[in-house]
Amino acid sequence: MSNDLFAPKIPEEVANRRPLADRLRPQTLSDVTGQPHLTGEDGVLRRMIASGSLGSMIFWGPPGTGKTTVARLLSGEAGLAFEQISAIFSGVADLKKMFETARMRRMDGRQTLLFVDEIHRFNRAQQDSFLPVMEDGTVILVGATTENPSFELNAALLSRARVLTFKSHDEESLEELLTRAETVEGKPLPLRDDARASLIRMADGDGRAVLTLAEEVWRAARKDETFDTEALTQIVQRRAPVYDKAQDGHYNLISALHKSVRGSDPDAALYYLARMFDAGEDPLYLGRRLVRMAIEDVGLADPQALVICNAAKDAYDYLGSPEGELAFAQACVYLATAPKSNAVYTAFKAATRAAKENGSLLPPKHILNAPTKLMRGEGYGDGYRYDHDEPDAFSGQDYFPEKMGRQTFYDPPERGFEREIRKRLEWWSKLRKERG
Repeated sequence: MSNDLFAPKIPEEVANRRPLADRLRPQTLSDVTGQPHLTGEDGVLRRMIASGSLGSMIFWGPPGTGKTTVARLLSGEAGLAFEQISAIFSGVADLKKMFETARMRRMDGRQTLLFVDEIHRFNRAQQDSFLPVMEDGTVILVGATTENPSFELNAALLSRARVLTFKSHDEESLEELLTRAETVEGKPLPLRDDARASLIRMADGDGRAVLTLAEEVWRAARKDETFDTEALTQIVQRRAPVYDKAQDGHYNLISALHKSVRGSDPDAALYYLARMFDAGEDPLYLGRRLVRMAIEDVGLADPQALVICNAAKDAYDYLGSPEGELAFAQACVYLATAPKSNAVYTAFKAATRAAKENGSLLPPKHILNAPTKLMRGEGYGDGYRYDHDEPDAFSGQDYFPEKMGRQTFYDPPERGFEREIRKRLEWWSKLRKERG
């Protein structure tokens, strides 16, 4: 006897109840929100459909921006068969089976759009397996990835597919999704204006997330109850930031932090530093990056910048988290408000190029030591003048290889401490000319 006879009876209206995000899934490309550059009247995908020719594509963007939905709608509007696999759950055998199905379908006169979710999770060999079926037209590949294709996908695959970027939803498009949800549910969200704005921020640009959060609010609300921001925070736990310490979120935020410091904006710099701490970034990584900023962007315009950044690292080692984070915040503000100079950074790059181009040239003999009689006979050390014995402790000798001639790499600006360094260099240049 079947065990189904003893299973509890589930009401049909409950069994058919789908998540809000699924019920609000767009039915046409015109219904898609947040991606007008792709699905709008003049969007890239609409132009492709109008031309009657679709090529393979990589959809790159954050979660919840509509990559899967758009791929499905694209196949429908282009009259293509739709197949979907996930790189997480599929292997070579699944791919071969899918390719064979597509070949049989093509023999019947219909092409296949193969949507591969999380395509970056396929290894290099698996990615290469797509190349023949893309080239002979067996499938139109649409791969979806949240990671930078330049880093995660084969060059050969990228050369055969166009990368289309999906953008995070802005506040306007998330508000549009909430309005649609209220229409479908037949009731408004029981949120005050400030709480509604907070819910949108919690979604972090993820359309699916904002609808899931809205569902949680409706489930929690009692009759005639309206939530403020504080109550909302208690009801729906804040989602973790979209941030992977090994991938794009990590690099985007550290880039924003670095550029804010370079741009002398301490407020923006503190904001990105706080976001990275909040996302669980390794504090020692942040400490190393601050040291790098002190070297690259402040340089000798304020020699104390490097000292302060190293001291912040020591303070963090001593205090730990969270108290030690304040030391990094202090160093961050110091860097952002310090005079800026990349003169040493630029000089070192130029000197490195010169070293590679002239790496075989010997230094001039007069500055080389002569530890043996033979070397003394060859003129090593002849004519060397000991700077401390010269007037102003400066001899003005030439130290570059003779074939190179004198070079200038370091050009300090008239800012911060480097203003003083520039005065010294100009003085020594004057003496050098006077003393030949």
